[in-house]
Amino acid sequence: MAITRQSWPTMLVAFARYSRDNSFSVLRQNLRFATVMVAGSIVGALLGGLLLGVVPDLVLIPALAIILLISAVKIARHD
Repeated sequence: MAITRQSWPTMLVAFARYSRDNSFSVLRQNLRFATVMVAGSIVGALLGGLLLGVVPDLVLIPALAIILLISAVKIARHD
């Protein structure tokens, strides 16, 4: 999980910007939710990496597309 050199300037500017306008205070207010999201992302990445060698691409790619579509619909319907 290497971060490319091109990503560093973008990340630094984003962190500086969000730090100035107190956007990170939302994370502090929702620390439990943020922690669960981070843990879920890590577990999902690990399981996805393990499935790459076991489940064929013809199954994984459509499954990912379906998950992303469901997520997009949920976000679009959110008030």
